[in-house]
Amino acid sequence: MSGTSLDGVDHALCDVSADGVKLLELWSADFPKALQRRLQLSARGEASSWELAQLHHDLGRFYATAAQRSPAARRAQLVGLHGQTVFHHPHPTRPATLQLGEPAYLAESLRIPVISNFRVADLAAGGQGAPLATLFHQVVFARRGKHMCVNNLGGISNVTSLDWRRGARLRVLAFDTGPANVLIDLAMRHLTEGENRYDREGSFASFGQAHEGCLRRWLRHPFFRAAPPKSTGREEFGERFFARVLAAIEAGELYEMCLPVTLTEFTARSLALNYQLHLPAPPDQVILCGGGTANLTLRKFIRRELLALNPQVEVLTSADLDWPTKAIEAAAFALLAWRRWHGLPGNLPETTGAKRAVLCGQVTKATVARHSSVEN
Repeated sequence: MSGTSLDGVDHALCDVSADGVKLLELWSADFPKALQRRLQLSARGEASSWELAQLHHDLGRFYATAAQRSPAARRAQLVGLHGQTVFHHPHPTRPATLQLGEPAYLAESLRIPVISNFRVADLAAGGQGAPLATLFHQVVFARRGKHMCVNNLGGISNVTSLDWRRGARLRVLAFDTGPANVLIDLAMRHLTEGENRYDREGSFASFGQAHEGCLRRWLRHPFFRAAPPKSTGREEFGERFFARVLAAIEAGELYEMCLPVTLTEFTARSLALNYQLHLPAPPDQVILCGGGTANLTLRKFIRRELLALNPQVEVLTSADLDWPTKAIEAAAFALLAWRRWHGLPGNLPETTGAKRAVLCGQVTKATVARHSSVEN
């Protein structure tokens, strides 16, 4: 799994069956700086068709090399490859999404089937193509008698509400809440001239004071008040939005060194605003996962905002429940790959907005198979 933060790829080796998902191993590989720069250009829409095609194949080769270097990957029987999202725009009449990373290189390298391109089937069925980790959250975290939320803090923040308080029926709601790390990361690259990719432990955001005027203006963005199903990406909260942030600095409205704290507050407050506007009730428990959990200041701000909604809320990370925070998204696509291989739908229409449940993912088989079949 490689997300909108554009920082690298997380690998999760999982034992998946009809009984659930068990994490066996987890490892990561950072993108080389040159590859990351090319991904940033493509995400900004500044890459030519030749550059996009070359990047699609170079990224596929990177995924294959990164997987092949780990002995754990050679134990796998099936791969779920999300790819790198460089465009995601679920327009009501002309939706489009694009994930780069040619799967044939992984299939050839590991000699096993690869499931990729997970989002387009849901999009074709009238859905947003996201969120797709919802089934995994339901399988792993849902508990009878509780209303809990699983909130992934990647480049973009997305939440799954699992409300099992009323009767026997589990009520599931999932949607993107807006930016998580994406704007903070852009600010860090700007402030350090590319030396720092992110705010380590939230140390930069722990100083200074957030600009309330900017926050009030940014929180009026129509995405936050739009009702689910909804999803977003760098198109809304990436480089173009950050250009507006820089304009506030140039106008003398915002001090440059207050960028990290202001944008970290923006993530926390937009998350809580979505909870307030779109959840049936404040949750009893919130489980944070994803790379943003390493930002201690962001976690502090989120906890403060959630306590304002429900003073009894319990705020945890997935690591507190024996699931490493960087494993969740990668393991979710392992589950989706297993479901696609076994002919089971991967989307929840009530959360993506699709007209029906569909098989998510396309199969790329190795020229010479290492395993004849995937075990149940």
